[in-house]
Amino acid sequence: MAIRELRYYGDPVLTTEATEIDTFDANLEKLARDMLETMDAAGGVGLAANQIGLTKRIFVYDCSHYQAGMRGAIVNPVWEPVGNLGQIGAEGCLSIPNISARTQRYYQVKVTGQDVYGRPVAMVASDLMARCIQHETDHLDGVLFLQRLEPEEYKHAMAQVRESDWFNA
Repeated sequence: MAIRELRYYGDPVLTTEATEIDTFDANLEKLARDMLETMDAAGGVGLAANQIGLTKRIFVYDCSHYQAGMRGAIVNPVWEPVGNLGQIGAEGCLSIPNISARTQRYYQVKVTGQDVYGRPVAMVASDLMARCIQHETDHLDGVLFLQRLEPEEYKHAMAQVRESDWFNA
């Protein structure tokens, strides 16, 4: 396993749509393990492949400290809302360090996809896990959470980005 280099806001790979995965092999298993290790090292609860420079439709997650068993990888994820209930909460991103903003998401979603072996997976998730699914799938679609912000929140977050050491390095 290896910790991969994170990509940061401004890197074009973060706004590139990822391509569907159709090869399920040892390389994909290793990628998922590396992504989990990278996410853990960075202190995140989710990580999409484009955050490490790969345009492949896979993300990893770890919400196990909120709900047991909520750690793994989803390949080729597709989600849909379950009901219309929303949630507004602080959201951040490993690719936009130290920036957090109130972001609107669905409270509950159903996600389908595959595991790293190509087997179908499906789950209904709420609260933090639902937020994670929406956030990470946005990454795979080339969308950053900043684009989901209300205008004033966006303006404030972008001012923070422009003042950040990592952005000006």
